[in-house]
Amino acid sequence: MTRVRVSTTVDAELIATAREVHGGGTDASVIEAALRALLAAHHRAEVDAAYDMAWAAMPVDTPDEWGDLASFGAAVRRASR
Repeated sequence: MTRVRVSTTVDAELIATAREVHGGGTDASVIEAALRALLAAHHRAEVDAAYDMAWAAMPVDTPDEWGDLASFGAAVRRASR
């Protein structure tokens, strides 16, 4: 993996708290963990958006040869009482 140098200033309290939460290590490891978390959150948002688009294209109450998911969910809730 190619490494790049990052030189920046950040809020002193923020980096101190991040160091504690991260459990030690270098500032580089704290920043790498933060970047990984940012990318993971971005990926989750992309997946959520894809699901939103899919459900908008075919709402849960759209019938098919098996029925529709809304009715199925309602039946499951009634049966589990």
